Amino acid sequence: MSKIPSTYLIGGAVAVAVAVGLYLGVAKNGIPPQGLGRGLWRKIKKKKKAVRVYMDGCFDMMHYGHCNALRQARALGDQLVVGVVSDAEIIANKGPPVTPLHERMIMVKAVKWVDEVICDAPYAITEDFMKKLFDEYNIDYIIHGDDPCVLPDGTDAYALAKKAGRYKQIKRTEGVSSTDIVGRMLLCVRERSVSDNHNHSSLQRQFSHGQGQKFEDGGSGSGTRISHFLPTSRRIVQFSNGKGPGPDAHIVYIDGAFDLFHAGHVEITTFDISLVVHGTVAESNDFQKEEDNPYAVPISLGIFKVLESPLDITTTTIIRRIVANHEAYQKRNEKKAASERRYYEEKTYVSGD
Repeated sequence: MSKIPSTYLIGGAVAVAVAVGLYLGVAKNGIPPQGLGRGLWRKIKKKKKAVRVYMDGCFDMMHYGHCNALRQARALGDQLVVGVVSDAEIIANKGPPVTPLHERMIMVKAVKWVDEVICDAPYAITEDFMKKLFDEYNIDYIIHGDDPCVLPDGTDAYALAKKAGRYKQIKRTEGVSSTDIVGRMLLCVRERSVSDNHNHSSLQRQFSHGQGQKFEDGGSGSGTRISHFLPTSRRIVQFSNGKGPGPDAHIVYIDGAFDLFHAGHVEITTFDISLVVHGTVAESNDFQKEEDNPYAVPISLGIFKVLESPLDITTTTIIRRIVANHEAYQKRNEKKAASERRYYEEKTYVSGD
């Protein structure tokens, strides 16, 4: 063999090896390595099978912790499939959900890291459902947080996935939980002995001003609550889309406290208008009667419009659901609060990811 062909062969082999090595080492960022053409990069990516991961949950009163869990799960694969547990399954395993299935589906579908959603997922990973995940949905791994998920009979809800070697774990997001949020709402029931004036806005103010921060054990004690909420700037920036509007983009502005984020907040953002907007469903719609109207400027400019809200949900709506069934939620909260305390006592480290 001549020297020239040998050189090309060796050079070609090295190029392929470097390309594969760079791909394996840098592909996580989704950016073509320096010196590797985008055409070749696309061909290499096509040959790589997408890793599909599955995460399920109740996603009741969806909050930052849920979203961060989905972010971490998505980072373990290329595509994230999310199972939303049915109302019946939640009732059987945890008690009544605060938000019904259709509202929980709206919230989960709106999260940017979610690629697919499975409705009416079971609470526990059974053999039949796990087989369905692997065969029909092409799931490679099942994901859950490092906090225990125990069934009423005391068994691990993810035991089968662990036994199959298809289980991966993420860190629990510290300092925010449905238990804490429900606990603050339950305090509204306690305050009835002081004042029975629970109108539409007073419940929301009581919740938002943090009266519930003073109880630690889900509603049965009076200890001071210690916050474990430790978000980092590195983590928060990942919730942004990372880009600003283009020069010809239509910008829509809508304001709100977005306290206790719910499905109504998600649905109102689906409108496509170039105005300052306000929904018909809000904690208070008396702003036009106020002397200092917060929308006076856009009204004077003719760019203000009141939209018919797609869902009749406010923070007070959610609080009233808790208040109406407070005994069941208090019992569940006491159990969950004890579980959360054990988690913080036994945790080994805090993740910044």
